[in-house]
Amino acid sequence: MSSARRHVDFEPGGDPAVTEPLSDNTADVIVVGAGPAGSTTAYHLARAGLDVLLLEKTEFPREKVCGDGLTPRAVKQLVAMGIDISEEAGWLHNKGLRIVGGGVRLQLDWPELASYPNYGLVRKRDDFDEQLARQAQKAGARLYERCNVSGPVVDDRTGRITGVTAKLGEEKREVTFHAPLVVAADGNSTRLSLAMGLHRREDRPMGVAVRTYFTSPRHEDDYLESWLELWDRRGGQERLLPGYGWIFGMGDGTSNVGLGVLNTSDSFKELDWREVLKAWCASMPEDWGYTPENMTGPIRGAALPMAFNRQPHYTKGLLLVGDAGGLVNPFNGEGIAYAMESGQIAADVIAQALARATPAQRELALHNYPKILKDTYGGYYTLGRAFVKLIGNPKVMKIAAQRGLTHPMLMKFTLKLLANLTDPTGGDAMDRIINGLSKVAPKA
Repeated sequence: MSSARRHVDFEPGGDPAVTEPLSDNTADVIVVGAGPAGSTTAYHLARAGLDVLLLEKTEFPREKVCGDGLTPRAVKQLVAMGIDISEEAGWLHNKGLRIVGGGVRLQLDWPELASYPNYGLVRKRDDFDEQLARQAQKAGARLYERCNVSGPVVDDRTGRITGVTAKLGEEKREVTFHAPLVVAADGNSTRLSLAMGLHRREDRPMGVAVRTYFTSPRHEDDYLESWLELWDRRGGQERLLPGYGWIFGMGDGTSNVGLGVLNTSDSFKELDWREVLKAWCASMPEDWGYTPENMTGPIRGAALPMAFNRQPHYTKGLLLVGDAGGLVNPFNGEGIAYAMESGQIAADVIAQALARATPAQRELALHNYPKILKDTYGGYYTLGRAFVKLIGNPKVMKIAAQRGLTHPMLMKFTLKLLANLTDPTGGDAMDRIINGLSKVAPKA
């Protein structure tokens, strides 16, 4: 924990050199939400010597809806946080992605890159999230569990957020926390962002993930498995849905089986996706064990906010990270890697800003955060939005699955594109094409 807790003035004319004793409810930065985005932000802030409050509404361990599969992008972030990701520590390593569709099964290894490791991981979210939160604690962040943030504290004169109100503990004691900067890491619903007037952009795609667990002999699979053709065959008709199914072995005797669906089709709102998942599982080979009697938990669903669907990512003392800022990759529905990456970027920007001498200089530095996000992901996410519109057409999706899977080199390119796994410099021809497309695409 920082040994020099201090007051930082963001008001023009304020004296940034003034220091005063601070209470336990005051910090340099408040981070709301201890999921991957919030815990990563808090970890890197604490490592930079800042005093950080990390507020989590639930108590660990706690479950979240997720595929539990981590790509090499997420692995890189875990390594940067000093997490022990060895198999001895309970992490299941995987070699790549197996794609099923158009009557073809194609197994693709994660690419060999200088920028990312060549393996992915699998870990249940209840345990995964807690490990990140505890790592932030070890770095010096002050974690409050069962701390339900009820709203922002706003300066009437400036409209800046200066803290949050919350209900703490089993008795729901009302408390107020103060900090010159607040990070919203409270997920897709992000009540804090809404209270500050930041609403979801309707012109950005939204997905839904629905998943459950089954006892299965496939639990130790070396590959994440993705089914590109998601058929709804109920009622004697066949419909190809805009999304994909997944099967991830958990290494603990169970498989995580689920589907991700996009809101780009007419069927998005009219279908009961839990029933679609049940029907899809019923079409699987019987010896895989994806039957109702082998189900180890209920079917749960969650929204996937994509492609910067809430902006700006910084305004009036509030920074958005992870799902709160719509950081989910529209190509593949991956959220954890981008939650952690945005948390690291936000922490770096905040640390630099708080070291500036005047309020104007600090604001200048903070406004760089959305610019860095757009430079890093903007063009790629624009390509992803175009991709989402294309696969929303069942005919396009069918042709892509049937024709594309018969060309391994094309699918290797597609894997790099969909998983956003390229070397920024010194990569191969595929890397240069994907990086070039991302650079020329509008960074909206």
